[in-house]
Amino acid sequence: MQHPPPLARFGGFLATDLRDVTSDPAALDSTGWWAVVADFEGGLVCARFGDVRPDPLPPPVPGRWRGPAPGDWTTSLDRAAYTAAVRRIRAHIAAGEVYQANLCRVLSAPLPDPDPEHSGIDALGALLARGNPAPYAGTVRLPAHGAEIATASPELYLRREGDTVSSGPIKGTGRTAADLLEKDHAENVMIVDLVRNDLGRVCAAGSVRVPELCTVERHPGLVHLVSTVRGELDPGNRRHAWARLFDGTFPPGSVTGAPKSSALRLIDALETAPRGPYCGGIGWVDADRRTGELAVGIRTFWIERRAAGGPRLCFGTGAGITWASDPEREWAETELKASRLLAVASGTHPRERTTT
Repeated sequence: MQHPPPLARFGGFLATDLRDVTSDPAALDSTGWWAVVADFEGGLVCARFGDVRPDPLPPPVPGRWRGPAPGDWTTSLDRAAYTAAVRRIRAHIAAGEVYQANLCRVLSAPLPDPDPEHSGIDALGALLARGNPAPYAGTVRLPAHGAEIATASPELYLRREGDTVSSGPIKGTGRTAADLLEKDHAENVMIVDLVRNDLGRVCAAGSVRVPELCTVERHPGLVHLVSTVRGELDPGNRRHAWARLFDGTFPPGSVTGAPKSSALRLIDALETAPRGPYCGGIGWVDADRRTGELAVGIRTFWIERRAAGGPRLCFGTGAGITWASDPEREWAETELKASRLLAVASGTHPRERTTT
């Protein structure tokens, strides 16, 4: 089957003319403009493009995207399994093994048309940009390398501007600011402390700061608590900055938990499906200018074309679990985070029904 040519879209720029693909993060400190997809489990795809130009995202083309039927989505953890897992995490917290753990589930549904012309990830990316605008939205189309991703991520994983690096962890979600609890603020502060520690592994001593703590940000259909953590690269880490940043900070702290090592063990024990690009890092790096911006891969769709029974569209959703967590409330948070985006992908969101 003929696939459309590779491309990437981020921040109003379109990248075409694929030159190179590698899994070596050292390439991101060489030359050129790179699209980056880092899987939660550690896989890395770095794609260098030769032509990068301003190109506003075109409006959705009616009928171009043929998404799953609304009733075809299945989940790796159903309500009973998810709430039971929340209770298990609380037991580990009571035992002093972990303070917080992010518990996720992966939803998937068969694509009704396997033809990439009618299930192209760039067509879904255009729908997401219209139906769920996000500050770190982007699309990566690299079907030959197993990366077909459309993200509407609201969360900054890493931004690099020369020697300055920053992260914008999100913890705390509600329909309105009035829904946010003290538990949400405590959760955010815990993760900020973890991110400070992670950046401290690669930044100069004493340079890591928190210029913003627990700011309320409004996004389509919900609000988040967002903080900013910033530091200056240690001189010894500047030559291989991106490799050192990945070593020191990946996976992102907001989608793992604290302590990170304990949370990762719990995630491995409780989750029944790999996260893939969900909760990983997705974005771009301009090696020539020593700049880059990677989002946390939340609010993210990806296509699995090697799945048994034909290609499937996948999407992840999750919540941060603390001792104060109510299992049913955490399940409801995962539903809230998923509902709007699944409606866009299935063509049932009100703003999309007139155009698809």
